[in-house]
Amino acid sequence: METLVLVNLFHELALKGENRPFFLRKAKAHVKEALKGTAARLEAEWPMALLFRLPQEAWPEAKERLKDTLGVEGFARVLRTPPDLKALEAALEETLARERFESFRITAKRSDKTFPLTSPEIERLLGAFVKEKTGARVQLKGAERELVVRILPNAALLEVERHPGPGGLPPGVSGKVVALLSGGIDSPVAAYRLMRRGAEVALVHFHPFPLLSGQSREKAKAIAERLARFQHRITLHLVPFSEVQRQIILEAPKAYRVVLYRRYMLRIAEAIAKEEGALALATGDSLGQVASQTLENLHVVNQAATLPVFRPLIGFDKMEIKAEAERIGTYAISILPDEECCTLFAPKHPVTRAQLSVALETESRLDTERLIALALEGREVVRYTWPGQKPLPEAQEKAPIMEHGPLDG
Repeated sequence: METLVLVNLFHELALKGENRPFFLRKAKAHVKEALKGTAARLEAEWPMALLFRLPQEAWPEAKERLKDTLGVEGFARVLRTPPDLKALEAALEETLARERFESFRITAKRSDKTFPLTSPEIERLLGAFVKEKTGARVQLKGAERELVVRILPNAALLEVERHPGPGGLPPGVSGKVVALLSGGIDSPVAAYRLMRRGAEVALVHFHPFPLLSGQSREKAKAIAERLARFQHRITLHLVPFSEVQRQIILEAPKAYRVVLYRRYMLRIAEAIAKEEGALALATGDSLGQVASQTLENLHVVNQAATLPVFRPLIGFDKMEIKAEAERIGTYAISILPDEECCTLFAPKHPVTRAQLSVALETESRLDTERLIALALEGREVVRYTWPGQKPLPEAQEKAPIMEHGPLDG
């Protein structure tokens, strides 16, 4: 048997004016790519929706993929009937035989205006039919079950199982951003928030290997693999940071170590952004969450970058960030133990109101260009693709590049 799946695109895409065709084309291509390997076939297409036919056994996998497909407002398994009430009643009866509920509502959406009944009329007639068959009460707000009927030219669709999508914009419509990826809960959520706004995100992770074990690198790879699910391909730059830290420790006032770490991280990330063609950087900072994220410290850190630095979580509290991390599937990875660069040799009492003059005076004693070049020279670059694509051959570049499918890493 086969299943029909209706995919509705995020309503914001309809508001894009003259650019609407570009956004819709990108969104539809992203949906089609998400369903690769499920044997899904495009059955019909409308400006804001797609209808796919796929084998019934592929529905569970397709459902999990569509839940993470940016640009999708919602999707539903549907039954298709001729566009008349008797056929819809027969489809409803088939659906109701498998369900029990105390309250319901019928929602009719009539895109074919030649259909002889209006949407309210369809709702009343089908509502009476369902009430007679089930004994359930009609409840327009907060109903236990909503049955959605769509009247199209030459067909009608009855939604029998509906799921929300993530919404947002499809990847790449808003340019490219390089996001700094720590081992914590916040930065993967910040990267996701930018993906959801249509930015293509590349990741940079700073690790203390070989000074400490490679745990943080493996954790960063697992997070990158999870985030690849949302934009289907992602690049992770793994940058050794221990030598930069060693030089900072030798020259900097102890209280300024973390601020200076972060200034050098931005400089290195900016060099990578130029290679990637990215126009901004992003971090997982939340104002006041830890000592390094006071307004004064963020101001001093920002001065090291020439590109804009986005902070999507700046007004979020920890519980909000945790809830989002759990929802997108990165939380369980983020709480695994590792050794973060910024906690390595961190002072007991870090500065909370850093002064730019102190940071600049310290950096005047450091060979900044050499340290940036050293970090970039030792980096490893890993590219992940999703779903189900085979690893590509390793490229011979200055930074070794490895390609991974969804189960590698």
